[in-house]
Amino acid sequence: MTLSIPFANSYTRLPPRFFTRQGATPVANPTLIAWNAPLAAELGLPDTADATTLAQIFSGNTLPEGSEPLAQVYAGHQFGGFSPQLGDGRALLLGDVIDTHGTPRDIQLKGAGRTVYSRGGDGRAWLGPVLREYVVSEAMHALGVPTTRALAAVATGEMVFRETALPGAVLTRVAASHIRVGTFQYFAARGDTEALEALFDYTRTRHYPQANTPEEFLDAAIDAQVRLVTHWLSLGFIHGVMNTDNTALSGETIDYGPCAFIDAYHPQTVFSSIDRRGRYAYDNQANIIAWNMAQLASCLVPLCPDEDAAVARFTAMIHGMADRIAAQWLTRFAPKLGLTSPSEDDRALITDLLDLMAKDGADFTNTFRALAHGSARDQLTDRPAYDAWHARWKARLARESDAMPRMRAANPAFIPRNHRVEQMIQAAVAGDYAPFHRLNAVLAHPYEDQPDAADLTRPPAESERVTTTFCGT
Repeated sequence: MTLSIPFANSYTRLPPRFFTRQGATPVANPTLIAWNAPLAAELGLPDTADATTLAQIFSGNTLPEGSEPLAQVYAGHQFGGFSPQLGDGRALLLGDVIDTHGTPRDIQLKGAGRTVYSRGGDGRAWLGPVLREYVVSEAMHALGVPTTRALAAVATGEMVFRETALPGAVLTRVAASHIRVGTFQYFAARGDTEALEALFDYTRTRHYPQANTPEEFLDAAIDAQVRLVTHWLSLGFIHGVMNTDNTALSGETIDYGPCAFIDAYHPQTVFSSIDRRGRYAYDNQANIIAWNMAQLASCLVPLCPDEDAAVARFTAMIHGMADRIAAQWLTRFAPKLGLTSPSEDDRALITDLLDLMAKDGADFTNTFRALAHGSARDQLTDRPAYDAWHARWKARLARESDAMPRMRAANPAFIPRNHRVEQMIQAAVAGDYAPFHRLNAVLAHPYEDQPDAADLTRPPAESERVTTTFCGT
């Protein structure tokens, strides 16, 4: 049995140099770990398939009816160094569908085997990164952050080899698209203006139909990225690998490799094992997204009739991102303190609290959540400094109404804490998926108090601390 999916396969209508058609490499004994039934319904997928059929399809063993699988090509700046050709080295786009909201959505297999873009890799994924991406991407969705989604996780019944032999798995990822800044860079680096024009038209139509010119397109893309990254900052999220090939033109969070949420707050926090100089540290993410948008702007210049004038306009837009980020940062953080219509005076109130948290290494999520319940005094050790800040905050809050419900809606009780994710992975490797399913169930309602899950709000003990996260490739 297979599954008939109403694929539009719109990407296949772009020129052949945009992708390579190929199928997945079969696996030995696929079994279904997780199936996201609500997302499947949202995508308009039939609900008639059993677990065995789903495992065969979403491992890549059986091609769903209507699919035209392909690997996309792109380039990218990786930690500042330009790679002129990257591409889907372990992923296959099965196709895109129109969901129940009328929005195009890509369905992609990750870990489906070698492609022409694998660069010597095996094209596979091991179980840990698959479960990490499933949990964190679904948690981000529940937190309200634009993100790719997880439709399925399948164990392959095979081992993959990294430092040691590890159980293999395949993730089915859903995205508004998989077009990246690096996709534009691939064709710009080759001087392929014809392909750039085709990509611009396709991306504009799919994501920014209101944008008729490269300048309007760049402005819309900047707006989406500013909103996304400031949302990350408001939740203490660190992407970890903000390369241009990991910057999606849809404005979604994509590629959950060495990502992590801050426990003890410090603005220069880095988790990624490959980010040795802190390029993608928590507090540098706003700078990096401006840098990434500058790379996109460079790609759009050849599409403008007056390139010198375009360079001047685009440069001003990139320089203007600092003000846009600062304004959106204030808009994101103000509700965390119960504030509406925040002013520049409120910015100091927010940053002063963050400074106190950094000084004490206070837990980012728990401090803000405690504030939503009235006071965060127990979260900090410098009580006199906190008391002075708290008095200022209470005076400002006197001008607000319904502040506490607003704060509870902006400050989650639950995030996918790094140590809990690692514990979940270790249990799954040993054959126990109960922690995985429990995390998904709790994180689906992050803003609700869930007394039975109070242990998942606890910061890590010293022996549980995760200081380094890994890409998983």
